[in-house]
Amino acid sequence: MTLGDAVADAEPLGDGAGGPPAMLRREARIDLAAISGNVRRLREIAGTPDAMVVVKANGYGHGSVPVARAALAGGATWLGVVDIAEALQLRDAGIEAPLLCWLHAADADFGSALDARIDVGVSSAEQLRAVAAAARDRGLVGAVHVKVDTGLGRNGVAENEWRAVFEHAAALELEGVVRIRGLFSHLANAGAEEDARQVAAFELALATAEVAGVRPELRHLASTAGAVRVPESRYDMVRLGIGVYGLSPFDDATSANLGLTPALTLVGGVVSVKRVPAGTGVSYGYSYRTTAEANLALVSLGYADGIPRLASNRAPVSINGRRYTVTGRIAMDQFVVDMGADTCEVGDDVVLFGDPETGVPSADEWAEAAETINYEIVTRLGGRIERRYVS
Repeated sequence: MTLGDAVADAEPLGDGAGGPPAMLRREARIDLAAISGNVRRLREIAGTPDAMVVVKANGYGHGSVPVARAALAGGATWLGVVDIAEALQLRDAGIEAPLLCWLHAADADFGSALDARIDVGVSSAEQLRAVAAAARDRGLVGAVHVKVDTGLGRNGVAENEWRAVFEHAAALELEGVVRIRGLFSHLANAGAEEDARQVAAFELALATAEVAGVRPELRHLASTAGAVRVPESRYDMVRLGIGVYGLSPFDDATSANLGLTPALTLVGGVVSVKRVPAGTGVSYGYSYRTTAEANLALVSLGYADGIPRLASNRAPVSINGRRYTVTGRIAMDQFVVDMGADTCEVGDDVVLFGDPETGVPSADEWAEAAETINYEIVTRLGGRIERRYVS
């Protein structure tokens, strides 16, 4: 897999035919070379034999198929998604890399996953039985990763059920209908003491599996945070999520501190510029009034595009290399920027966030303004925003 393959099906950045009109610019410009570089960097830190890159939720808003290809070009050996539908999308795009999905409805079609050579994460005896039944029906061997709950309190086999589930898994392996390829869990990122407790619980789960006759090829516990800061959680494989996209999972370390490059730059366009007097109310509810004569720039993004309304009057933007603050309430399709005495032209770019090393605001700043986390800022971006890829 090369980085060129990652952009093969993506429209290049530029003014090509079919692009959005300049006055309605809503673009997520995604640097696939940054994705590949971030994978390489995180692999260097973790040092594990395998690394799974998680491309769930449309690749954290970046585009699952191009990101998957760029991740593989950067050294990923596995891909991870949440559900079977996301996994099938990758297979339909021609991606043949090892692939795991782990969250399932009660009527999940495990047969379609097995047909497509997708590994299935199971969190209960019922799911294990369902995968085995689908495998019997098809004369296949279902590749399974058993998820155990080590303290996060979400999906995963509860500790009081570990022995029974592992014994059943061992029996199904002997029958030849499943292969227990992995055993995994997820850290809660609740501090060093809790991480240590979860690692100990995971060790207990591994020991319980061993006694039952289950010997998984892959043991995986760490996501990006654990891969970077909890060496004892790395095991055979780490699951790399937010760090692949160049964003930090930590409050006390930036992307640059970790040697990562934010891959997504969110850009809107200036659709109008007007001069207004002091005291002019701006947007719904007049939560902002100009304090002096000012130029107001109207920008073609709003909460229908995933721009958080809570960031009104708080979040930064960059226009022509200078920083300003969103002015007044963010509306469904647009927001306003008070540029003061500065001005701009209709059609100019407005950068909401990107790589702060280039001088533009960061997703972290938008997260702070919206009282959330950088994960949400990028994954909430809506369908009207065009993903455009560079390498």
